[in-house]
Amino acid sequence: MGLLFVQSLPGPKVFMCRCCKVDSASHDAILSKNFSGRYGPAYLISSVVNFTVGPSEDRHLLTGWHIVCDVYCSCCQQLLGWKYEKAYDESQKYKEGRFVLEKARVMKAVDLSFL
Repeated sequence: MGLLFVQSLPGPKVFMCRCCKVDSASHDAILSKNFSGRYGPAYLISSVVNFTVGPSEDRHLLTGWHIVCDVYCSCCQQLLGWKYEKAYDESQKYKEGRFVLEKARVMKAVDLSFL
């Protein structure tokens, strides 16, 4: 099976998987804080690390039909959100290749360097 490569993100403002505390995204990668996920509020993120994706599927979301694939933590396989593969509506094309991370599934890292 081999070793799992885990990428660490620099800085105090990092989102981590709520289950296993592995880095998922930088706070600087947030494009929008006004998104909705399956479990409540979510972030639209430009890039994510330490993830795997599920199969692509058509899904009807609040903004219409999209092809998306679920995004899972590469360490514990916890569902974190989804990745937009394709948007059918021209006004939603900006989401393609972007990620939605659910606030209920990630947590902000705590900077303990001041201790």
